[in-house]
Amino acid sequence: MLERLATCQSQLGYYFRNPSLLELALTHSSVRSDPDASNERLEFLGDAVIGLIASEYLCKTLPGVSEGELTKIKSVVVSAQTLAKFSRRLNLQESLQVGRGLFEKRLLPRSLLANAYEATVAAIFLDGGLDSAREFVLRQLKYEIDLVCRNEHRMNYKSILQHHVQKHMGATPHYRVQKEVGPNHGRQFQVVVVIGQKEYESGWGQSKKDAEQQAAEKTFNILFPNADSSEISLNDSQ
Repeated sequence: MLERLATCQSQLGYYFRNPSLLELALTHSSVRSDPDASNERLEFLGDAVIGLIASEYLCKTLPGVSEGELTKIKSVVVSAQTLAKFSRRLNLQESLQVGRGLFEKRLLPRSLLANAYEATVAAIFLDGGLDSAREFVLRQLKYEIDLVCRNEHRMNYKSILQHHVQKHMGATPHYRVQKEVGPNHGRQFQVVVVIGQKEYESGWGQSKKDAEQQAAEKTFNILFPNADSSEISLNDSQ
């Protein structure tokens, strides 16, 4: 465990005065049912610390932006999917202590990875204070916020869905227009995803491309709820 903690701290870029806090942050409840002996309470604290840091940064860097827009941006950059992505980048899964049932799984659930990141942030906060936690979180979060502000957070779900369907189902998704409504200057399209002979989710949009993206995103989230869509480039061609 000492070697594992040393490696983890090197990957985090933060070295603990009290390494037992990091050990606690990396101990899942499947190992120890006592909340005080697992990372559950740290997850709770870490969620609040990340929310504070993100809110503070958004208010400072986006003057004049409404509360509603700030909330939307925050919901994207501190989502479970984003925090799980941070976990993977930091290789937290390599240091996590989990029960045998989870250990035997090839991929840990997204929610577990997101919770581990939150617990790690809480551990840094308790060990080094808010300044240390802020520096650590913004190292990952600033890039995500910049993406959102440039409207690049709308990932190419058609490419993402195709990648996962081909990899896991041995098929290629296709798209079929179900409905077209409205006048020519305000046309709305409904498009459904078709994989093999089966229809999946549909989406609406002011263009077929927008409708396809919405349908692909909904289908992806249903078929691959624990997949990490960030493995695919945000700017893959459609």
